[in-house]
Amino acid sequence: PYFNHISTLKVGHVPAGKGCISLCSTSTSDHCLVHLIPTYKQKLKSAKPVVRTVKRWTSETEQDLQACFDLTDWSVFEAATTDLDELTETVTSYISFCEDICIPTRTYLTFNNDKPWFTAKLRHLRQAKEDAFRNGDRVLYNQARNTLNKEIRAAKRTYSKKLEDQFTSNDSTSVWKGVRAITNYKTPSPCTEANQRLANDLNEFYCRFETPNTHSDHLSTQPLTPPAIALSTPPALQISEDDVRQVFRKHKRRKAPGPDGVTPACLKTCADQLAPIFSQTFNRSLELCEVPSCFKRTTIVPVPKKPKITGLNDYRPVALTSVVMKSFEKLVLAYLKDITGPLLDPLQFAYRANRSVDDAINMGLHFILQHLDKTGTYVRILFVDFSSAFNTIISTALQTKMTQLSVPSSICQWITSFLTDRQQLVRLGKIMSNSCSTNTGAPQGCVLSPLLFSLYTNDCTFKDPSVKLLKFADDTTVIGLIQDGDESAYRPGFFLGQNWSSVVADRHGHPHTAKSTLVPT
Repeated sequence: PYFNHISTLKVGHVPAGKGCISLCSTSTSDHCLVHLIPTYKQKLKSAKPVVRTVKRWTSETEQDLQACFDLTDWSVFEAATTDLDELTETVTSYISFCEDICIPTRTYLTFNNDKPWFTAKLRHLRQAKEDAFRNGDRVLYNQARNTLNKEIRAAKRTYSKKLEDQFTSNDSTSVWKGVRAITNYKTPSPCTEANQRLANDLNEFYCRFETPNTHSDHLSTQPLTPPAIALSTPPALQISEDDVRQVFRKHKRRKAPGPDGVTPACLKTCADQLAPIFSQTFNRSLELCEVPSCFKRTTIVPVPKKPKITGLNDYRPVALTSVVMKSFEKLVLAYLKDITGPLLDPLQFAYRANRSVDDAINMGLHFILQHLDKTGTYVRILFVDFSSAFNTIISTALQTKMTQLSVPSSICQWITSFLTDRQQLVRLGKIMSNSCSTNTGAPQGCVLSPLLFSLYTNDCTFKDPSVKLLKFADDTTVIGLIQDGDESAYRPGFFLGQNWSSVVADRHGHPHTAKSTLVPT
């Protein structure tokens, strides 16, 4: 009586994701077989597997690399040439060559449906189980299956313990990494097709502030403007081997290398062996007031600012520079902070120790509330954000401002050399743009860029005490403390401030209209 009643139940995680066809029953069973056929594209086939090639750093390979550099006679490189660019290019190429020889690489193939706890050992056990099934060995198959199930449970426990440790640590980075792993959250990337034309357009867009007046003139022998503030002239910067060694040891191994191919892991592992040659190179660079060209090469990786890309300005240019040059910049940065620290604007809250955006907000609220406690008062607030702030720094104007802050002329010329004649290209995935030369701006991602921008805008202040100008990098807040309706001190600087307009004229910059607004209170 039930032969005419056939019920079909399809279960799956994709609605209406499978079609079905009926098959003959097996043996004498009264049940029908139903073959479910996916009508959607499986996760495994929806994306290509990711191929990653990583270097296997072990104690043995590290010792081999250290021994290679111990046996290297660096004086041969110095005696072969007197040109700083050629010397630096040769040394960095040799270091990269030795690393490729001594450190083996391994290629990983990651599929889209791989589980994070599934290890290489489990992959081998699964293969052994499948081989036993194909051979028809029942005993060996049961052993392989039991071993695989046991190792799967152990791998899951190990991965679970790893996630728990990320939450119990005091490192916020590890906590958020654990949250993303548990929720399987991945930052959605805008749907843009990377091609050669887009890469070239982005590179030209990032060089759009280049004008004939901004070409390098740092080789000029004309004397610079004398310092406006009389301070004792600090001694010339000398870098010791111990300074270079300490900076190299602080590098993080997993950071990406720069265009020169020298990796942070190599500098960290062989700090003792590489400190002598690079300390001599750094001191020679400071002596000649010249930065080697290979240290100034930049690979720009565009990072989307918005989920939906509408134009080239929706990409943030993040610079990938030489790791050796980053170490050099850290040593110069500490020297510059000692000189310019007491002279910086106290209302600049970005890129300074023991200061944050909360301090800027609290300071602004203090000015406003203290003023509003008086009778007959009100406040006008102007929020200004400048577009492409770092990309519009002009090296000649920066050199003059640093001289006024009592920075030695040799360091000023060295920084001018660092910012001029820079070769840059844009990388979109595996696509590289054509190389362009630029003399304007400071690369976003360099160690010195934040401090250089603070020095560049240091003179953007108001002399009248009734107008406060708070700065957090290029985000500027102009607070007008109005008394009895008198806005004479605030109105002349209503848009950009007394000194800021000259900076904008120098840098060819302009406020970001979408992020700038006036708030009367």
